Amino acid sequence: MRTSFLLAAPVLAAAYLFGAYSARHELLPVRFFHALKTRAGGTAPEDLYTFDQAGRLASGDKKKAITCPQQTDRTAVLLLIGQSNAGNHGGQRFRSEHGEKVVNFFDDRCYVAASPLLGSDGISGEYWTQLGNLLLDRGSLDQVVLAPAAISGADISRWGAGGDLNRAMTETATQLQQLGYIVTHVLWVQGEIDYVKGTNEKDYRDRFVSLASSLRSHGVAAPIYVAIATKCLGASNGGTRNHSADNPVARAQLALPDPAANLRGGVNSDSLLDDLDRYDDCHFSASGERKVARAWADLLSPAR
Repeated sequence: MRTSFLLAAPVLAAAYLFGAYSARHELLPVRFFHALKTRAGGTAPEDLYTFDQAGRLASGDKKKAITCPQQTDRTAVLLLIGQSNAGNHGGQRFRSEHGEKVVNFFDDRCYVAASPLLGSDGISGEYWTQLGNLLLDRGSLDQVVLAPAAISGADISRWGAGGDLNRAMTETATQLQQLGYIVTHVLWVQGEIDYVKGTNEKDYRDRFVSLASSLRSHGVAAPIYVAIATKCLGASNGGTRNHSADNPVARAQLALPDPAANLRGGVNSDSLLDDLDRYDDCHFSASGERKVARAWADLLSPAR
């Protein structure tokens, strides 16, 4: 009996610690079970948030819908897609510093932008709201509409034609159009999981072309900015032990920009960020979020 207890104790302790760590960092299986519970039609009583069937944040108890602003030639409408570093998994939360001039669009409604953004998974920080702040600070825009659709650990095959996340992406684009919005920029931040899986350069390119073709077929003519994002370390993040900057996914991303197809280069977070800019060796810390937001603002500012 004593031997059995001595053997079981370390296992129970490890299970407890893993559960606590998973809950703190929103890792599987916590997110998986949470999504299952949501799909079954319920949420934990203590939760402040609800999620849709794709696992995207669908409501928060402090988020109140406002009247969506009318788009003008000084309004940026950003469609934000990718995996966790495009979602609500950052180390710092931001809110609009310009009130209703930076809004979060989701499910035909608008909200004053504040982390976490509706439309992506996770309940932590994100840098898109800070990007909106910076774009308005620079004076070339009057309004920024953020339309997120990002899911953690989603490889690129899930976003192209026939993929399970293709619908979430194209429905977001369609909903924007139905409210009279024309997407001005598409920002793609994804690649870490494809690095882990060993996706080759050709397959990544072909799958991205399928994604882009889906957007074009749904009336999105805006430039698509392709970030260089392949770095995620640590088994707890589903990442690798080491990272090579010269890898098939990064090479594909670097080669994708094409003026004829309106594909443009995005922010290279692999090279921009150092160790202190990722709080868990994968996701962006406060300093990382600020660096990435500034880099995107440099790319998107109309004056540049």
